[in-house]
Amino acid sequence: MATTVGFVVGLVVNPVAGLGGTAGLKGSDGAEVQRAALAAGATPRSGERAARAVRALLAARPGVRLVTVPGAMGEDSARAAGASPGLVRLARPAAPTTTAADTRAAVLALRDVDLLLFAGGDGTARDVLDAVRELGGQAPPVLGVPAGVKVYSGCFAVGPAAAGELAGLWTSGATVEAEVVDLDEDRYRQGRVSPRLYGVLRVPAARTRLSGRKTGSAAAAPGTVEGIAREVVSRMRPGVPYILGPGATTQAVGRALGLATTLLGVDVVRDGRIVAADVAERELAGLAGGAVLVLSVIGGQGFVLGRGNQQISPRVLSRTGGLLVLATQQKLAALGGRPLLVDTGDEDTDRKLSGHVQVITGYRESTIYRMETT
Repeated sequence: MATTVGFVVGLVVNPVAGLGGTAGLKGSDGAEVQRAALAAGATPRSGERAARAVRALLAARPGVRLVTVPGAMGEDSARAAGASPGLVRLARPAAPTTTAADTRAAVLALRDVDLLLFAGGDGTARDVLDAVRELGGQAPPVLGVPAGVKVYSGCFAVGPAAAGELAGLWTSGATVEAEVVDLDEDRYRQGRVSPRLYGVLRVPAARTRLSGRKTGSAAAAPGTVEGIAREVVSRMRPGVPYILGPGATTQAVGRALGLATTLLGVDVVRDGRIVAADVAERELAGLAGGAVLVLSVIGGQGFVLGRGNQQISPRVLSRTGGLLVLATQQKLAALGGRPLLVDTGDEDTDRKLSGHVQVITGYRESTIYRMETT
């Protein structure tokens, strides 16, 4: 274990990051969306995920000094993890509902750390990038703790524990540039995916712990995706509900059934018809009994659960009766042997899902592939 004394890690938490995930809102940007998420029964999880990262950091580097800002933007998570952080006061204390300006102010206040951990999603990464640009050459390297709905950017670790471990084992010097990518959430909710590159951040160099940027399915031959869809439909049984996760591959399953399913939401189908469309976690939990999950792999990252499909919660998973994982051969080959990943937010659930799974890669084609926790 690294025990170097004097290494200083900063922590910034976006308390509302990921709030819209279980509510099926496809993002958390904006006060109106956050209110809707809370009304739908969503609970903030970013603070808890930041605490997991801090616990892993303390285990990997016992002599680390942790510095953060007061309250929900860092202090609460640090103390929940058993740390006694140093505090840097903000000129304007963050309100109960924090804003992008609060995130930028916190990053600026922590400019003197050796490494800055931030918990949030792609929108938070954009705010961090804005502050880093303002700091210029004074900016420290950063590393994202994934806590948002989408997490398409490459500046995040694969999971909270991985972020803490990487921060603890990293020594100043070796960094790489990682892309910050975000979507227009309004267009995203309308089913139009328009990712935009906003810039790059310096992150610790690591071969396996960084999530990498999400890549699309446009390069895959349409016939391959349609072949996967035909295979899924051939396996469907009468009377059994099927939960179709987000993505172009699962939408092709809907097309094969003659249905207009949701590209970026979660739908439930049974006996060739849609039972419920674009459902939130609360409704899905009531429909999940004995259902089979149909989930595609996120290209470039390998995630099956925990990115863009938080509606499929540990509670939902405990009620389902099977799992079909879909990916083209090209998508699996692009992972370069890295495993498929699950990050449901519940460690026991993730462990139960870990192991070798069958991945449907075409009509009458499948392969066995390793799936792991983050």
